[in-house]
Amino acid sequence: MTGSGMRTFTDEFKREAIRLVQTSGRTIGQIADDLGIGHSTLGKWLAKHRDVALLSGPHEDTAKELARLRKENEILRAERDLLKKAAAFFAGNKSMIFRHIDEKKADLCIARKCALFGVSVSGFYAWKGRKPSRRQLDDMVLLAHIRSQFSLSHETYGSPRMVVELQEDGIDVGRHRVARLMRDNGLKALQKRGFKKTTDSDHGGPVAPNMLDQDFTADGPDQKWGADISYIWTAEGWLYLAIVVDLFSRRIVGWATSDRMKKDLALTALKRALAIRQPAAGIIHHSDRGSQYCSGDYRKLLADHKTFASMSGKGNCYDNAMVETVFKTIKSELIWRTAWQSRRQADIAIGRYIDGFYNPVRRHSALGYKSPCRFEAEAA
Repeated sequence: MTGSGMRTFTDEFKREAIRLVQTSGRTIGQIADDLGIGHSTLGKWLAKHRDVALLSGPHEDTAKELARLRKENEILRAERDLLKKAAAFFAGNKSMIFRHIDEKKADLCIARKCALFGVSVSGFYAWKGRKPSRRQLDDMVLLAHIRSQFSLSHETYGSPRMVVELQEDGIDVGRHRVARLMRDNGLKALQKRGFKKTTDSDHGGPVAPNMLDQDFTADGPDQKWGADISYIWTAEGWLYLAIVVDLFSRRIVGWATSDRMKKDLALTALKRALAIRQPAAGIIHHSDRGSQYCSGDYRKLLADHKTFASMSGKGNCYDNAMVETVFKTIKSELIWRTAWQSRRQADIAIGRYIDGFYNPVRRHSALGYKSPCRFEAEAA
């Protein structure tokens, strides 16, 4: 990123900043702080963008904004239902189930409620005859915090990340206790599945030398970038996702989706990365030998920004392992959990995941359990 002081902002930078507001679900202030610009500046850009949208009539950006608002309403309704259905919140912990049964006195009889929760009437009355221990009370409070963080992490945090999250919230707790509570209450982090990837390397385009040679380390942001393309199945057909990753922080600095795996897909992701990061010259940009990355337009864009192209060895998936690891994370934590009915639905979810969770929130064990945004901020 460029240094502080008087900065000039390109139209591409402004568009990408506005897109982050529209896709991430984060506040204007959070995004402005992350980009290093004033809150009022970003607010003015957004207001001007909305004025132009009103004058020009309905278009794709309007549809995206409406879809985002509908998604937010769905989340709000889900949160409201979660509060109403406390049974689901307490599932798996008998003491908390008994407490819930005892508090809800007006709707169903005790026997019926016990049957619904899968506990015995005798067990309920035995519980009522004794007070919970201090340890049990503490566990109940701790479990509430764990459930909240587990939900916020898209059900992806295991006990190591959970402990770090709780400790940062001021809760002094050990990993074994957290692991026990998560295990006893069925809070199991989603597991990664196998990953299949294809690359069209059967082309006549020029191939760049491997400048990275599996050295993914960097001293700071915008020194080494990795790029790749993967795909997501929807009821409408394949949706292709291109990403550009900063290898220092594992931050996804540019991404794009399309129903076709053409050169424009990779170009759009790279253009977004260059617009929002405004990097200095000298970045090593590493990719596989796919035809998208060997195209003349792609190589020209890299050259125009004084960025050095680097490519993996033929058939060697380890040469771009870090980017493939990012794809595995996206697929296991988001893609594989839903039967996507449309490409549009998947595209909206991907934007919310990358810009609203993966970059600013998700803790990475390789980064000392910090998010990519925080890792970069602390390294600045």
